[in-house]
Amino acid sequence: MRILLLTFGSRGDVQPYVALGRILQERGHEVTLSTGRGFEAMAEAHGLASAPLSVDVRELIADPVMQEALHSFRGKLRAWRASKQIMRTGLDEMWRIAQDVRPDLIVYHIKATPACDIAEALGAAAMPAFQIPAFVPTGDFASPILPFPKLGRFSNRMSHRALLALMGFATGLPLKRWRRESLGLSGPRTSAPFAGYHPRGRALPRLHGYSRNLVPGTAGWPAREYVTGCWYLDEATGWQAPDALSRFLEAGPSPVYVGFGSMPAKDSAGLTETVCRALALSGQRGLLATGWGGLSKPADSEHIHVLEAAPHDWLLPRCALAVHHGGAGTTHQVLRWGLPSVVCPVAVDQPFWGRRVAAVGAGPPPLPQKDLTAEALARALEAALKMATRAAEIGAAMAEEPGAMGAADLVETLAA
Repeated sequence: MRILLLTFGSRGDVQPYVALGRILQERGHEVTLSTGRGFEAMAEAHGLASAPLSVDVRELIADPVMQEALHSFRGKLRAWRASKQIMRTGLDEMWRIAQDVRPDLIVYHIKATPACDIAEALGAAAMPAFQIPAFVPTGDFASPILPFPKLGRFSNRMSHRALLALMGFATGLPLKRWRRESLGLSGPRTSAPFAGYHPRGRALPRLHGYSRNLVPGTAGWPAREYVTGCWYLDEATGWQAPDALSRFLEAGPSPVYVGFGSMPAKDSAGLTETVCRALALSGQRGLLATGWGGLSKPADSEHIHVLEAAPHDWLLPRCALAVHHGGAGTTHQVLRWGLPSVVCPVAVDQPFWGRRVAAVGAGPPPLPQKDLTAEALARALEAALKMATRAAEIGAAMAEEPGAMGAADLVETLAA
């Protein structure tokens, strides 16, 4: 079977699809990954064909307009207006790539909204794959993408429906025009963007790549919703740690990992100073991952080591706990290795994951990055260290989930 994995975003939006694609490739399928520029080496290192879009997400996130969108509603409106041309270019590129690949199946991310339209034009199938629980209306929690920490069951369900309606409104007219002009499809869409598409009208399973141990209520979801657990991509095999990192780890007790992934900070130097002061106040050694600009290099200290990045499956087992932004992938990776978390969210679904970590007893309540102080972070570090046993229990339960293997089994069931 020819499979096109269609996703867009930062590393957390891409890495799970590479994990799934690698398994499918090993089982004899032809797998192509299409996403923004900058991930070609990752795809090819795991045996996948790469068909990159022209947009570099790291450069896009660093744009001041997109930065403002992380911190204000007005910024989100400005970013939406500014992204219209990017969206149209992306639509045309996805269609060109799909025509080249001629897939039997498209497995797609929520940001790849034209996947069902492309599948319809090609006579292929399209299966949605979600990394956040935002597309099955439920009364158990409010939509993770909306800023509502706790509502009643009716309002929780309505928040999910409101988000789906908002997303449909934002993309409906551009997609309708593009369907007609580029795909030659003049009729109305035959399925909702996140419902999936089958050329013979069958209802497809929808994949959910996160843990039931973190998301409440999923056991009661409809039969077509498959919550598999997180899709991990192990990269430690063959990775050689720099000598300076090895020496730091050997020189004392397990450190605190601090990294904010793809979230660049408005004031990375100030945030770094706050983190270093908190580590000193709590008597902890720190391992700082600069990522995409969330942290900068502090003054030299024997208690702090700075690196740009390292494979999580190598690094996290050597740490005592983690301070992070609460992205879905990082949250699952930290718990996978039994580490408690201090979540410092910035935007989108990150506050949701921070609340879920606290709800299961694997970390203190989240500390929004915009309000972070050294004293508050030091207290949170001390509280998190006392939750190590519970975090290890959650990690052990997550290890029993089928993850990417289970997702690949479902894809092959569709093929059969």
